[in-house]
Amino acid sequence: MNARALAEHVCRTLRGAGNQAYLVGGCVRDILLGREPADYDVATDATPDRVQGLFPHSLAVGARFGVIIVTDEADTGESVQVEVATFRSDIGYSDGRHPDHVVYAKSAAEDVKRRDFTINALLLDPETKEVLDYVGGRDDLRAGIIRAIGRAEDRFREDKLRMVRAVRFAARFRYAIESATFSAIPKLAPEIHQVSAERLRDELTKLLTEGAARRGFELLDETRLLAELLPEIARMKGVEQPPQFHPEGDVWTHTLIMLENLPAGCAPALAWGVLLHDVGKPPTFTPPSGPNGRIRFDEHTEVGTRMAEEICRRLRFSNDETGQIAALVANHMRFKDAPQMKQATLKRFVRLNRFGEHLELHRLDCVSSHGHLDNYEYVRRFLAETPPEQVRPPRLLNGDDLIALGFAPGPPFHAILEAVEEAQLNGKVNTREDALRLVQDSYKPASGSR
Repeated sequence: MNARALAEHVCRTLRGAGNQAYLVGGCVRDILLGREPADYDVATDATPDRVQGLFPHSLAVGARFGVIIVTDEADTGESVQVEVATFRSDIGYSDGRHPDHVVYAKSAAEDVKRRDFTINALLLDPETKEVLDYVGGRDDLRAGIIRAIGRAEDRFREDKLRMVRAVRFAARFRYAIESATFSAIPKLAPEIHQVSAERLRDELTKLLTEGAARRGFELLDETRLLAELLPEIARMKGVEQPPQFHPEGDVWTHTLIMLENLPAGCAPALAWGVLLHDVGKPPTFTPPSGPNGRIRFDEHTEVGTRMAEEICRRLRFSNDETGQIAALVANHMRFKDAPQMKQATLKRFVRLNRFGEHLELHRLDCVSSHGHLDNYEYVRRFLAETPPEQVRPPRLLNGDDLIALGFAPGPPFHAILEAVEEAQLNGKVNTREDALRLVQDSYKPASGSR
């Protein structure tokens, strides 16, 4: 059973038990726009206890707020679920996210007033296909407008993340933010820090990977959210670059062009790598010196890598994703040296974790600046023409072999094995016998080690 089938099944079951039930929120918006919804929500007048009684496989993850998760009862192995929320009014938001008190309501008209934007407050009767609109959401969909329900400041004070969501929806759908809704965002932008790092990270990641990252970051800047959320990115504005390498303009413009070229559905680490790859340029900017001098950004990759790691820690990225994003920043300038690399160095380079993301970041970097793809094509040819077993050959020797040759275990082991692999990758050593001969000719066991 897919998510839509499960949602319609939930509605039928609730209605069969004498309750009201509608599809609600983003799924209705997407259905009306001809898009495939990412998930489905149901609104009902049934209480959480009533919902759980009708659906034994449900999860009471948000029962305090009238929310129950119904999972697919047919044990298919797929994680299909639908969120079922009881009609309610929310009273007070002391923590800037959760209501202090929930009062259950009897009508959908009352329930939708607590939601964020008009386009997300539509209801759909799955049987008759009738759309219920109590807040003008259909008109805003037709006009391409993101409008807060009721007073915008009230909606944003209830959950500060809604400010970023307004930006994301406007970028994703190419909509305008209604003037009163827009004006409320810069006023409340300094309060965005009340939102948890994890929620901000996830919302920014969506903004980066939904195919409208450039417009999203332009709107973050226009609403003053960028300076609050990612001041390191805001500082890119006005930082000039050498025109022979970056005819497109300053670091901010270059980064925006790269974001514009990110496709929908791209890997999150790649998107963050694109955003942060030049984050080290503003603090390392050095103006031209002398008649033939040019703008320089000495050690901007090293500085940028440390900054990227700090941003990732601030946003509570996992260690794995932090490592990948930092690696993308640290290695993005190495492609210019690829044609001059030794075979061993090049092979180790292309063995970087998720190298395809490194390669794509480099391509985007080039097409968003000087346009030259020579190094990109060189590496692509190398990957196409070099068998995987030559890029990652099996080790010819190990520590036991060195002990058998008379070497005592210790720090020299690593250096010797690295030297053997270097020779192997460069094609100078091809067999175990070659490797043993190399060690015997180049290294001598310490006296008394046997």
